Amino acid sequence: MQTPMQTPVQTPTHRRRTRRRAAALACSSAVCLPLCAGVAAATDPGDGPGFPFWSEPLGRPARQERVWQERGRDRDAVSLQRISEEPTAVWLTSGDPQPQAAQVTGEAALAHRIPVLVAYNIPHRDCGQYSSGGAKDAAAYRAWVARAAAGIGDRKAWVVLEPDAIAQWATHCLPADAAAERLGLLAEAVRAFKALPGTSVYVDAGNAGWISDQKMLADALQRAGVDQADGFALNVSNFHTTEATRTYGDRLSALLGGAHYIVDTSRNGNGPLLPAENESWCNPPGRALGTPPTAATGSPLVDAFVWIKRPGESDGTCRGAPPAGFWWAEYALDLARAVPGRP
Repeated sequence: MQTPMQTPVQTPTHRRRTRRRAAALACSSAVCLPLCAGVAAATDPGDGPGFPFWSEPLGRPARQERVWQERGRDRDAVSLQRISEEPTAVWLTSGDPQPQAAQVTGEAALAHRIPVLVAYNIPHRDCGQYSSGGAKDAAAYRAWVARAAAGIGDRKAWVVLEPDAIAQWATHCLPADAAAERLGLLAEAVRAFKALPGTSVYVDAGNAGWISDQKMLADALQRAGVDQADGFALNVSNFHTTEATRTYGDRLSALLGGAHYIVDTSRNGNGPLLPAENESWCNPPGRALGTPPTAATGSPLVDAFVWIKRPGESDGTCRGAPPAGFWWAEYALDLARAVPGRP
């Protein structure tokens, strides 16, 4: 780990990130933010095909990094760069998603990058658990999806559709009326987003430790429109290793006629908490960052490793954490400091 007093080696990646961070900090005023965010993340001749994704230059980790620098926590700020400098998905939740989707995709277009968006507003979201909420009914959800699509427009984006929605449907935690309409609503959302000229869609399929009946899962994904999407997503907000996830994903892909998929590697550097305990998925200690986002996966079926869950955002009010989705700086620091493979 380089200390502030040392001079780091200026690799192409380091130079690119240094320029991006300098531009972002220089453009910190509210008036300048939308334009400068795109400029700050602009493409660089040293960027290869394995790094196509947009990074939010003034997101929560970057702001936290600045606060720690101001308070003299320079070593912690440097550690947090392992999170703040990586592309992470932007979650569209309740409220009107159109302005946020438009701003993110607009900034990414200026940067010649692809933003990853998460559509997360299905009725009866999270079966009343830590991330409960969602649209009030099917009609409200259709209107919400239409607004999200309008925000994306003809710009490029990857959309991860409704984390946990199908896996929770498979566990029978939904009210009967919500269960009956859920897969159809997802299929409608796939069609709405895929009608856009530059949008790729990946339907969430849970994780390698959740639904063991993959035939049932494949059937549900088909009813949810995965054949019209670009594939499915695995390990969102979870911790299963990339190796275990690829084994699970390849089997599921075979049941879907060779469907492609993406993997959330944001926090899977040490795998899941073992032995498994109650709520072992919720802010488990001793975890580590996984493979940084890239489209160079070495697998013809895996389109990308992506950071869908932002490392440092809480999974829920367990283990002394803030509510789901809230920034938890010390947990982020633990993730950034951890050495993968050493839980």
